[in-house]
Amino acid sequence: MHPFIFFKDQISFGVGKIMAERNTGLLNKDEKKLKKPREYVVVLLNDNYTTTEFVVEILMHIFHKKPSEAESIMLNVHNKGRGVVGHYTWDIAQTKASQVHSIAKQYDYPLKCVVEEA
Repeated sequence: MHPFIFFKDQISFGVGKIMAERNTGLLNKDEKKLKKPREYVVVLLNDNYTTTEFVVEILMHIFHKKPSEAESIMLNVHNKGRGVVGHYTWDIAQTKASQVHSIAKQYDYPLKCVVEEA
């Protein structure tokens, strides 16, 4: 018997054994279903001091918005007092909010944003 054929038979036997175990439920016991992580929204808040140009730059730089989308969000924030910037997991939303606050502080703007559960 050729050694490769013997090895091939061993592999197919091993795979068949694993498939048989799966069908009997032996391997399914330990499997856990992962829940989809909760989503949070980053909401930009209006103030009377931060320039519209700065807000647009923040939206493009931190949130990777296209200029037209950034302008639309900025107008929404300006007219309604707040605007949703994006949906993220908790860690990413908090990081982006911290980045906004940090950059705004560097330029002496009081721009704020909050993280809310979606």
